Amino acid sequence: MSTQFNTGDSAWLMVSTAMVLLMTPGLAFFYGGMVRSKNMLSMLYMNFICISLVTILWFLYGYGIAFGDDVGGAGIIGWGDWRLGNIGPDALQGQIPEQIYACFQLTFAIITVALISGSIAGRTRFGPWILFVIVWVTLVYLPIAHWVFADTGWLSKWGVMDFAGGLVVELNSGISGLAMALALGPGVAFRRGEGPRPGNIPFVLLGLGLLWFGWFGFNAGSALSDGALATRAFVSTMIAGCSGMLTWRAVEWLRSRRLTRLGSSSGALAGLVAITPSCAFVSVEGAFFIGVVAAVVCTYAVELKLVAGYDDTLDVVGIHGAGGIVGVVSLGFLATGWERGSAGLFYGGSPSVLGKQVVAVLAVGLYAFVVTFVIGKIIDRLFRMRMTEEEQAQGMDAAFADD
Repeated sequence: MSTQFNTGDSAWLMVSTAMVLLMTPGLAFFYGGMVRSKNMLSMLYMNFICISLVTILWFLYGYGIAFGDDVGGAGIIGWGDWRLGNIGPDALQGQIPEQIYACFQLTFAIITVALISGSIAGRTRFGPWILFVIVWVTLVYLPIAHWVFADTGWLSKWGVMDFAGGLVVELNSGISGLAMALALGPGVAFRRGEGPRPGNIPFVLLGLGLLWFGWFGFNAGSALSDGALATRAFVSTMIAGCSGMLTWRAVEWLRSRRLTRLGSSSGALAGLVAITPSCAFVSVEGAFFIGVVAAVVCTYAVELKLVAGYDDTLDVVGIHGAGGIVGVVSLGFLATGWERGSAGLFYGGSPSVLGKQVVAVLAVGLYAFVVTFVIGKIIDRLFRMRMTEEEQAQGMDAAFADD
C-alpha cells in the first residue's frame, strides 16, 4: 500500500459507506409506513431490490461512466474501467482505497433511484420497476453524477457547489419523480380525492431515524476525511434537520391548529434534504436558516400536486425536489467561502456564484425530467408499468404476491 494511505480517513469512509447503505432500508420503512397497508410489503421490496440491482450495474460499468476519464473534454460523460474488479485494493483515490471510494459513491446511486419509487407508490408493477431502475441509473444518474461529482464534469469545473448530492441525489430524484408521476398518471385514490392513509406511523418514525443516522455518513462522509470539513458537515446536518422539524410543526399549527407526527417527520426530512449540498459550505447559523426555509417552502410545495393534478404519492417532488432547490440555491447567498467553494452574496461573494447555482438547478432538472419521462413512457407502453384500476384496488401486495 502506498505511503500516502491514510488509515483514519479510510476507516471513516468505510463507516460512512455502511451508514449511507442503511439509508435505503430506512427509506423502505419510511415509505412502507406512509402507504396503505395493502401496499406496504411491495413498497419495502421496491427499495431493497435497488441495492442489488444498482450494485451490479455499478461494478460492471457505472463507476467507470460516472467517475472515469472524461470523454472529449466536454465534461459530459466518463469512460473508465467498465469492470471495477480490475481495480485492486491497493489502488488509491487520494489517500483512501479506490474500492472504498467506489462503494461510497455506489450507495448514493442506490438511494437516489429508490427515492423515485415514492412518487409512483401504489400503482407500479414490480417487474417493470426493475427494468426502470436499470435504465434510469444508466441514462440519468450516471451522466449527472459525472457532471457534478467528477473533477472533470462540466458543472464541477465551472465551480458549481454541491457537497453531498443536492443536485445529483435530491433534485435529480425529485424531478425524476415528477416525470414518472406524469408519465404514469394519477392513481385511483388520487383521482377520487382520497387523502393519504399511512398504514404504519411507527414505521415512518423508524425510517426517519435510520435515514437521519445515515445522513451523517452521507454528508460528513463526503469530506472523504475525518477532519474539520467532516465536522462542519456533521454539525450542519444535525442543526438543519432539527430546525426543519420544529419549523414544519410551527407552520402546521399556524395553518390548521393541529400537529401531526407525519408532518414532523416531513419537516426533519426537508431540513436534511436542503442541507445536503451546503452542509460543509455554511455556518451553523446558515444551517439553521436553511432548515427553516426548506420546511416553509416544502410545506407548500407538497400541496402543488393538488393544484396541478399530478399524483406525487409520497411527496418526493415536494420534499426532495423543492428541498434540493432550496439547498443548492441557498449557497449563492450563505456560502462562507471557508476551505472549499466560493463565498455567497451575504459573505461578499459575486452574483455569478448564485447564477451558477441556478443554472445548475435548471440544467440538472431539465435533463432529469425529459429523459425520465421518455423512459417511463416507453417502459409503460412496452411492459405495462402502471397497474390497472382493479390491481390498485386489490393492492400491490396481493396483486403481485408471486413476483
